[in-house]
Amino acid sequence: MNTATDTSFDAAQLPMRTELAACVRLMHDAAILNYNGHVSARIAGEDRLVIHSLVTPRSEVGPDDFVVCDLDGVVPEAAPGHKPPSEVHIHSEIYKARPDVGAIAHIHSESVIAFTLTTDAPCLKLVRCDAVRWRSGIPMHTDPTRIRNGKQGAALAATLGPHRAALMRAHGAVLVAPSARAVFADTIQFDENARAQLLAATLGTPAPLSEAELDALEEASPPEFLDHYVNKIWRYYVERGRAAGLIPDDWATHLT
Repeated sequence: MNTATDTSFDAAQLPMRTELAACVRLMHDAAILNYNGHVSARIAGEDRLVIHSLVTPRSEVGPDDFVVCDLDGVVPEAAPGHKPPSEVHIHSEIYKARPDVGAIAHIHSESVIAFTLTTDAPCLKLVRCDAVRWRSGIPMHTDPTRIRNGKQGAALAATLGPHRAALMRAHGAVLVAPSARAVFADTIQFDENARAQLLAATLGTPAPLSEAELDALEEASPPEFLDHYVNKIWRYYVERGRAAGLIPDDWATHLT
């Protein structure tokens, strides 16, 4: 039985919590999350974040299964059983360092992790057109240990710097975006890009996008197009999740 549910949260948080719960369930179904990994969102206008609880299986997360923390990862006046994930400092320290970030995903996609494991493997490149959003770089955080405290979280935030994603050696990756829907779309396409490079390597030498191609893709992707594309990906996966019984029908009001 789940002892970490929170049925007393501010009703204004319900849309955000429902979106995050859908993100978690859909990422788990896509094998981007497994028994580990987590997704959070910043509470607008506050130095607090919402993240799903430590004990709830990712496949079962609902709007009640979230914890509110401050940006030190502390849960003020937590109800009995409420605990954030042990790596909450990934989230809290990145939010401290990046006021532009509205949502964070720490993922354990096997396709992505593969690019952190061997000395002779090629680094993760931008091979699919949608990967243009990571043009600024995908740095590697070299510490493979779990992020257990603020110092480690701050070090990861420094590795991430101004970028939208960072790999974590033998561990996973962290992605940041303005919103929960945007970070969901990013995780899907980040994983697709990694899988595409692995597949291309079985045929020959992968050909990353050239600077000229990246310029053309950026020119063809104004903010309004990117917003449309995020919503297109979101609607596709939500409807697929509803059809498969992963997403309850009564969440629909908050997921359109």
